[in-house]
Amino acid sequence: MRRFFVTLYVVLFAGAVVTSGVFLWQAYQEFTRLKQLEEASRRRLVEAQQRLKEHETILERLRTDPAFVETVIRRRLGYVKPDEVVFRFED
Repeated sequence: MRRFFVTLYVVLFAGAVVTSGVFLWQAYQEFTRLKQLEEASRRRLVEAQQRLKEHETILERLRTDPAFVETVIRRRLGYVKPDEVVFRFED
């Protein structure tokens, strides 16, 4: 009878160890996936911060630099001064 209980405890312990191992492996895989997701998010954040800085610089120049405003208007909207001729070439 004692041998039966010892065997039962060993089998239950082995089952608990295997079950714990499976959960641990799944948790490790989830952790690895989340670390990769975090790294990708950090890269996107750095890129977005760089774009934001560039846009803030452009916005500040648009607020303070009339020559820059004129250049942007001429380039994007195609405005010209009176008596000016614009030549457009296909790329």
